Amino acid sequence: MNRLSTCILAFGLVAGAVPVAQAIEEPAYTVERTYDQGFEIRAYAPVRVAEVTVAGPAEDAGNQGFRILAAYIFGENRGKREIAMTAPVTQTPEPTKIAMTAPVTQATTEGGFTVQFTMPASLTLQTLPEPLDPRIRLREIPGKRYAVIRYSGFWSDANYATHRDKLERATAAAGVQTQGEPIYARYDPPWMPWFLRRNEIWLQVR
Repeated sequence: MNRLSTCILAFGLVAGAVPVAQAIEEPAYTVERTYDQGFEIRAYAPVRVAEVTVAGPAEDAGNQGFRILAAYIFGENRGKREIAMTAPVTQTPEPTKIAMTAPVTQATTEGGFTVQFTMPASLTLQTLPEPLDPRIRLREIPGKRYAVIRYSGFWSDANYATHRDKLERATAAAGVQTQGEPIYARYDPPWMPWFLRRNEIWLQVR
């Protein structure tokens, strides 16, 4: 499998493209079970996403899609309004921006790669502002369950492959059936020291 055939990119993927927030909202989930083999089962709630499909190769597509979606959440939308990162949600006069959340996803499609930003949980498809860029789509993704392994270290193919294989062996040994391609999750900007980085790999549970 291509390392980026399905992956999650940190907001720092494009260094300097946007400021990195101090408190980034993440999709809501509950931990259903933690296994001694070093992984856990998470149940994620449905999320709303803004997404765009761009051509490859994978890393170029990630950068391009990131910039397009970052422009949307930082004000290139109709009815520009500021969405607070914490409750309560307030609206203020323009110009405004939508709060960033984590993670950002990228997945292989027939037309290239689909890059997604998860929208704040307080927003629905009805209350999200309309994108000015016609390439951007807004949609809801249903809740899913994942087997997840968390690790630190460099964003190298070797480090990814080591932990992907570890997760695949661990789920098989525990009798946990999975499906689909692994999802690679990065939560930190490139300047984060390698030993402090939060990396994850997700496998969807059947």
